[in-house]
Amino acid sequence: MATRSRPTPVQWLWYALGGGLPPACRDWVLADTTGPGWVRRHLTRALVQLSPVLLVCLLAVPVPLVYRLSACLGGVLLGLMFSAAYMTETSEHRAVKAGWPPGTTRRVREQRAEREALERGARYRQDGAGSFD
Repeated sequence: MATRSRPTPVQWLWYALGGGLPPACRDWVLADTTGPGWVRRHLTRALVQLSPVLLVCLLAVPVPLVYRLSACLGGVLLGLMFSAAYMTETSEHRAVKAGWPPGTTRRVREQRAEREALERGARYRQDGAGSFD
């Protein structure tokens, strides 16, 4: 991949809320949606999306705090379950929005998994071991 232009904090917040990034961040989006830790980053973006609703629930609803906290906990659990159920589709949509052809995230993840499996088995090769880099 070419050099990745990282988004600014404001751009990242917009991206986390579902907005697009400038074309200069195209490679960064692909790395973000396919690289190691992509599931953790996806769930972090889901929490960012949930945070405005949680804040309103905590600060504006006129019921005892324990009810507001339990409602927020339920909302977080349901929101994360829903987000996890559609994370491959959502990450694919983000990559397509950044200009990558459909199917790119799946293909990149499969290639990385194949490479990791090959490298895990490399220590058992007879004529060498280690990375294939």
